[in-house]
Amino acid sequence: MYFLQKGIQKSLGPGILLAGAAIGGSHLMSSTTAGARFGFALLGLILLTNLLKYPFLLVGTRFTAATGKSLLEGFKERNSFYLPLFLIVSLITGTFTIAAVSFVSGVLLTNIPIFSNFPAMDLSIGVLVVSGLILLLGKYRALDRISKFLVTLLTLLTLFAVISLISKGTFSESLNTSWINPQVSPWKLSNLAFLIPLMGWMPCPVELCVWPSLWMFSRAKDSQYQPNLREAEFDFNLGYVITVITAIFFVTLGAITMYGTGDGMLSGSGVSFAQKLIRLYTNSIGEWSKWIIIPASFAAMFSTTLTCLDAYPRSISSIQGLIKGTDQGHMESALEQTRFQNWMVIHIFASLIGLLIAKSGGIGVKDFVFGAMTGSFLTAPLFAWMAMDTMNSNLVPIENRYGPILKTICWIGLIFLIGFSLLFISNSFFGLGVS
Repeated sequence: MYFLQKGIQKSLGPGILLAGAAIGGSHLMSSTTAGARFGFALLGLILLTNLLKYPFLLVGTRFTAATGKSLLEGFKERNSFYLPLFLIVSLITGTFTIAAVSFVSGVLLTNIPIFSNFPAMDLSIGVLVVSGLILLLGKYRALDRISKFLVTLLTLLTLFAVISLISKGTFSESLNTSWINPQVSPWKLSNLAFLIPLMGWMPCPVELCVWPSLWMFSRAKDSQYQPNLREAEFDFNLGYVITVITAIFFVTLGAITMYGTGDGMLSGSGVSFAQKLIRLYTNSIGEWSKWIIIPASFAAMFSTTLTCLDAYPRSISSIQGLIKGTDQGHMESALEQTRFQNWMVIHIFASLIGLLIAKSGGIGVKDFVFGAMTGSFLTAPLFAWMAMDTMNSNLVPIENRYGPILKTICWIGLIFLIGFSLLFISNSFFGLGVS
């Protein structure tokens, strides 16, 4: 039993990093706004989305633990089209996503007195540069340690905030009015523009299934320990449970403190959003709570910025090595490390350009982040199929492939993702359901 616990302890990392990537825009913005607009009415959809995405996001962890290869290697061996498709989407979404999460991180810093007089976009650029320096100098070890701290901090702080609200006796009233009998129904085609982004990043985009697979190699090198399948999945499941619990926390905070105000939450500038968010919390809990909400919110977005800035360049660097046939992208050689750092620098500069363009164009927080969320949902069926197909192929030993339960959830999830994507496209471009 001691050795099992020791093995699990040495294995913890990639799953927690995935939680750090997930608990960002989907939780702080979408989950909170879901509670503010519709109370607890969307809690079931959020839990369902987490359930249906679970087997797809688990693929990277199980595939690597079972085969000793990265999921990107699996894509290459399974189908010649999978790796180029993943590369194209990563190149398109990577810069936009990194810029978006940096933007929200900078916006949140405006609530801290020492930073309140700085332009939000300048703070966003500062967050991006600091994140890049941390990763370039500290590498995986810094990412691992800082992300674990941030995920722990934001989970405890949001739990404390929820307990503080419930202790005031407002929970049962909010539950009755916003779940059992909500004032505004979310189940209308006109709300798809909100529901699709909510599901797109809840708990995270499906293509993130590749990230834990790549992080597992760096974690094994850092800890000098190679986890078995059970230990690797324990790490993933722990991170996944944290993402689900914190999503519930943020919906609860939104439903109790902001119910009926959600329509205006994301209007105006990014600074306006941040100020509304903090003000509504402090009005409901007390002025003292800003020192809980501000750190928790910033920790959520900063952890997402760090993990995205590491994972997108890591994925693209690994793909480059696999396509060229020079290496497997496990970050084992000096060549791989240099190539990875080069891609990180490219992403930093590209994201900086994106932020500067957004600054000159006056793009709001809703347009900036929800665009990335919508794109993630519309590409989800493609990545879900790739993950499911690779996991259940002859590349994986029969005993480690998905059983009947996970296979069933996969097929239901695939139908769910395709159905909502087609509905959104039909509604957006062909006016389905628009009177």
